[in-house]
Amino acid sequence: MLPSREVVIRTIKFQTPDRLAYDFPPEYGSDFVTCGANPSPDARPPDGIDEWGAVWKSKGKTLLGEVKEFPLKSWEDFDKLKIPDIHDINRWKNLEGIREKAGDKFLLASGISIYERVHFIRGLENTWLDIYDAPEKLESLIDILVEMNLIAIEKYKVSGADGFIIADDWGLQNKLMISPSAWRKIWEPRYARIFEAAHNAGMFTFLHSCGYIVDILDDLIEIGLDVIHMDQQENMGLELLGRRFGGRMTFFSPVDIQNTMVYGTLDEIRSYCRNMVRTLARLPNGGFIPRWYTDPEGAGHRQEAIEAMCEEFLKISKEIYGF
Repeated sequence: MLPSREVVIRTIKFQTPDRLAYDFPPEYGSDFVTCGANPSPDARPPDGIDEWGAVWKSKGKTLLGEVKEFPLKSWEDFDKLKIPDIHDINRWKNLEGIREKAGDKFLLASGISIYERVHFIRGLENTWLDIYDAPEKLESLIDILVEMNLIAIEKYKVSGADGFIIADDWGLQNKLMISPSAWRKIWEPRYARIFEAAHNAGMFTFLHSCGYIVDILDDLIEIGLDVIHMDQQENMGLELLGRRFGGRMTFFSPVDIQNTMVYGTLDEIRSYCRNMVRTLARLPNGGFIPRWYTDPEGAGHRQEAIEAMCEEFLKISKEIYGF
């Protein structure tokens, strides 16, 4: 039986692992260990002030907070923006010995968002306006974040990380938040720099992005994205996702967290698991890693729904691979 790290790598490379890789609650197990800077420049506290000066307030039961006060309301204050010191050695002390601590697990390292962090700093509406009214200043801010990611990648390379993940939700329910052309002009080349650096450092590239992101998935694949960490699928359609992108990237996903996991019966959840494998994966070669959503209470996920999902994916793995 292959070690966890090898199972994940073979899944991403479509090289026929001996079972499904997965990331489930402790009682079911995971093939992953995560690591990152501490404190992270991309920290999102439920309450309090982050390193950039953004003021966060809790949204209730969910682990997520939201920004109520943005630190850069006017570009006139750009030179006064508090920028976290990515070189601070204390930020990286927790990486010491992390490869050994991870053992045979796949070590996934966290980067810094280059879209969400911008609107945590500027505000969402201002960010959208900046695309047209202040593109050079906007790009300067994004480039600060890109450079921070490049430095982080070097730290993770030394630490022996296997993958590098950024979290940027790009979609509304039925379309991209900005025009695809604006995304391609401003953000695509910057993701390309980050993905290239991660690959050169020997890491696979992961992007967490929810919402309707069909319009940019081809672009992300072309610039080197290996794994899409996607918690929603029903708003785009499993059949469409599998037909257009299956076999070209790996999907790292739970059962749709907004619909079936919340409202589905246990049998509907089990059926959805099988539809995910049928459409998104290219088994036995790979291309699909099931996971759970790590804030189940905030998303309204029942314990029995989580158990049904995990157990069904493990059952499917045994049917296909014998494990």
